[in-house]
Amino acid sequence: IFSYFFFFFLMIRRPPRSTPSNSSAASDVYKRQEGNAGMRDLLGGKGANLAEMSLMGLPVPPGFTITTEVCREYYSKGKYPPGLEEQIKEAMREIEKQLGRRFGDPDNPLLVSVRSGAPVSMPGMMDTILNLGMNDKVVRGLSKLIGERAAWDSYRRLLSMFGNVVLGIPHEEFEKVLSKKRDEENVEFDHQLSTSSLKELVNEYKELIKSKLLRNPPSSGIVANRIKEREIVEFPQNPWEQLLLAIDAVISSWNNPRAVEYRKEERISDKLCTAVNIPVSYTHLTLPTN
Repeated sequence: IFSYFFFFFLMIRRPPRSTPSNSSAASDVYKRQEGNAGMRDLLGGKGANLAEMSLMGLPVPPGFTITTEVCREYYSKGKYPPGLEEQIKEAMREIEKQLGRRFGDPDNPLLVSVRSGAPVSMPGMMDTILNLGMNDKVVRGLSKLIGERAAWDSYRRLLSMFGNVVLGIPHEEFEKVLSKKRDEENVEFDHQLSTSSLKELVNEYKELIKSKLLRNPPSSGIVANRIKEREIVEFPQNPWEQLLLAIDAVISSWNNPRAVEYRKEERISDKLCTAVNIPVSYTHLTLPTN
């Protein structure tokens, strides 16, 4: 009941605006304070409501939203609007400045997630990737902030999610490796695994991803194009490569089989497309450094 009243409050608090007060109408990337609840068609439901909550002064993770127009342009023209990558980098620089952290910095890391967000609710139909920005160096720096076990567990989860969502490796292949590790340690649940086992899992997951990219890489679509263009043959240690591939995958997920079938069943137009939300991961890392 609370969620219905809260959503109603968001919609009546201020009249919808078609463009943000301090952003060009041609912008493909909207920072939190540049949107509002009336911009669902452009920012998707999540993006519009997060922007409105930010305007209200509520504590939301810093982040930005790539508009539905980008998704529509990709599906109509087979490519992104010119200048999109630079807009993404500019938005990331503002978050870095706000928090005093750097994307890919081992000593002062900033991690982000990439989430879908259509103008209408499509629960579980599209994809999400968490903890982007993690790599072999960052995991060691993050260990000092959140503890060694939590850092390595986050890294292995990123590898599993990235391998599945971005590269199309069946989740069962990662689960098979994980199950074997539980058996080796004689434990029932993942949270019972030791830090040393999590480190081994990271290496085994990376080998699984490398094998996939060498033997059977994605053959078509925007993810495949970027992998071929950047000559990626293993899990990218460059955080920017991770982020751009994750954005590609989320936009591609608009037309995955389950999303297409859901829209058909619910009579949702294919032309709506999804926005892409990039919020900061880890609540305690959203605090500025001293």
